[in-house]
Amino acid sequence: MNGVPERRMAQAAGFGRVGLVIGGDSAEREVSLNGGRAVAAALERNGIDHEVFDGPMALFEGIRAGRVDRVFNLLHGPGGEDGSLQGALQLMDVPVTGADLASSALTMDKVRSKWVWERNGILTPPFAVLQGPDMDGRDAIHSLGLPLFVKPAGLGSSIGVSRVENDEELETAIALARRYSPIVLVEKAIEGGEYFAGILGRTSLPLIRVETPRAFYDYTAKYESDDTRYDCPCGLPAAVEDGLREQALRAFDLLGASGWGRVDFLLDDEGQAWFLEVNTTPGMTDHSLVPQAAAEMGIGFDELVWLILETSL
Repeated sequence: MNGVPERRMAQAAGFGRVGLVIGGDSAEREVSLNGGRAVAAALERNGIDHEVFDGPMALFEGIRAGRVDRVFNLLHGPGGEDGSLQGALQLMDVPVTGADLASSALTMDKVRSKWVWERNGILTPPFAVLQGPDMDGRDAIHSLGLPLFVKPAGLGSSIGVSRVENDEELETAIALARRYSPIVLVEKAIEGGEYFAGILGRTSLPLIRVETPRAFYDYTAKYESDDTRYDCPCGLPAAVEDGLREQALRAFDLLGASGWGRVDFLLDDEGQAWFLEVNTTPGMTDHSLVPQAAAEMGIGFDELVWLILETSL
């Protein structure tokens, strides 16, 4: 589980022509573009023949023209991480990095992911689901208590997420989440440390603990702030960390995810892990967590890109 992955492809030419798809039109476009520049540079340094495409339609045109043998997917959010791209490429018989259609769709849906985990003994914060034209979160406050998190059910990068400390903040938080998803998740806030487990093949990477002076690890803390602190090693005893890495890999497996990804969880004051979500196409910017965790294992960025590309084999 914790061994350093080894290359399976000996020569760059073995990958053929790689289509790196980035950007798209989801709310996570800028994150994808930033990571795409870094990945494209790594592909170049690795000597891998590649072409960069902005969004799925441009990629499909490249495939039809015979310029793409396999796809490195770095699209985040709907259209790239939700199974739609994976399904189209499956029909075209073009291999792609990361998870397949079914697991991409499941992991993108925070509500259904939590249902699967609950059924299989993985703890996840208690929650309520709001949908329909007349969303009212007062029952959620009554059943879950405060503070709460309000989230779109199908988006990443903490876009549209709010921490709600009192009744007056709830309506605004729901309205913000509804801008990004017709289904809104209201989740009990678990007080504790925020941890992230990168997954690469069958390896669970060293845990990262994130600390921010902001209310939570939001979009600004992830991509813009220089005040966010990343601890890797995470500071936990080795045996405790190993156990949590095993739990993270099991949470990843239960959703059918494969290839690479990231598992997010909270660790409360009693040492209990509460799992939040799985990302099947994590960020690859200079603030991103998977590259930091890989570096802790001695895997540089260029090698990480090579190993991620191997998940398309």
